[in-house]
Amino acid sequence: MRSRTGGAPPRGRAARGGAAPAAPRAPRGPRRLYEQARRAWDRPLTAYYLILGSSLLITVLGLVMVYSASMIQALQYSLSASYFFRKQLLAAVIGAALLFAASRMPVRLHRALSYPLLLAAVFLMVLVQIPGVGHSVNGNQNWISLGGPFQLQPSEFGKLALILWGADLLARKQDKRLLTQWKHLLVPLVPVAFLLLGLIMLGGDMGTAIILAAILFGLLWLAGAPTRLFAGVLGFALVVGLLLIRTSANRMSRLECIGATDLGPKGECWQAVHGIYALASGGWFGSGLGASVEKWGQLPEPHTDFIFAVAGEELGLAGTLSVLALFAALGYAGIRVAGRTEDPFVRYAAGGVTTWITAQAVVNIGAVLGLLPIAGVPLPLFSYGGSALLPTMFAVGLLIAFARAEPAAKAALATRRPGVRWKSMRRRVTKRPSGER
Repeated sequence: MRSRTGGAPPRGRAARGGAAPAAPRAPRGPRRLYEQARRAWDRPLTAYYLILGSSLLITVLGLVMVYSASMIQALQYSLSASYFFRKQLLAAVIGAALLFAASRMPVRLHRALSYPLLLAAVFLMVLVQIPGVGHSVNGNQNWISLGGPFQLQPSEFGKLALILWGADLLARKQDKRLLTQWKHLLVPLVPVAFLLLGLIMLGGDMGTAIILAAILFGLLWLAGAPTRLFAGVLGFALVVGLLLIRTSANRMSRLECIGATDLGPKGECWQAVHGIYALASGGWFGSGLGASVEKWGQLPEPHTDFIFAVAGEELGLAGTLSVLALFAALGYAGIRVAGRTEDPFVRYAAGGVTTWITAQAVVNIGAVLGLLPIAGVPLPLFSYGGSALLPTMFAVGLLIAFARAEPAAKAALATRRPGVRWKSMRRRVTKRPSGER
């Protein structure tokens, strides 16, 4: 008999057609958006799309800004207004081919290229120091003429060579369980890195030497160097760097111009101050593309080292924050690839490339903002310079290849192929009952 007191329904009522217990409600509002964003962020292809999308956006925006920032300087040299842009566009096309090739190469081929690339980089960097072969640009002898208007800076390829060779070396030593011994951790990685640093410093390029040192420390950190060992190498590098700065009046003046708001008695802080002027006059949304005032001869190197200042003047705070967000996305994706892989070579190579791009971006942007000394390094993928763009785009192709090689990413990419999707649809059709249309 049913209870007339309105008590609980008898056991088994839900099984006989009664109302089932209410399901938990799905989150709504901001929490629902947060859950959707979190699930999208955790997908296997997130790093792949972040690397590909952010790098291409930085490169395309860089081409636009190179054209805008270099027009006046090209006209001052009695050249076509699009002269620097056309050279950068050619380098970007070649770099895109290198990026595609690197993204399709298997890991074993990347490892096989490490030693030939290192030997070629060392050979070319030695050639730079031979009188009559190497050429000096802005006081730094780091260039080799290729004929006509084309020049090559071998030290830019030395960064990529150190990453690939160092990653292969550390991976092989890790497989043999040798990285627990400090001598195997340092030798021959540190001596070879110091050889490259010495060849770079012979040409007087302190900025490139700083980036190469950052790559070395990044590899040591990823290899699990003990704190005292890491601190010792870092302290030695800082002492050498300070000695090199103290012995050069030009480097000392750059150090003294950090945070400067005055040009100085001899105009030694001209570039730093006019970079701040360009950023300050941009406002929230800038003066518009092509409307920069500082590029009319006031700001030195507007299309190379200080292109970020021109971007701030023409695109404003919104444009500069967008560039920073793209570099942050690229850096996060590189760290994610390095952290999720089981292959030691992939971890070291991805970490080295991420250290290279992020450290160089920080040094360049920090100099433009007056927070760091002017080191004379370009903004990766953004500034003018084919010698810098080509190895950087190849390095981005490495990150794409590593992101595609993750097992979950491989499975996700396989399901998106048209052939696989068509087979899966046919399989579903054959499983339908015979009387179903």
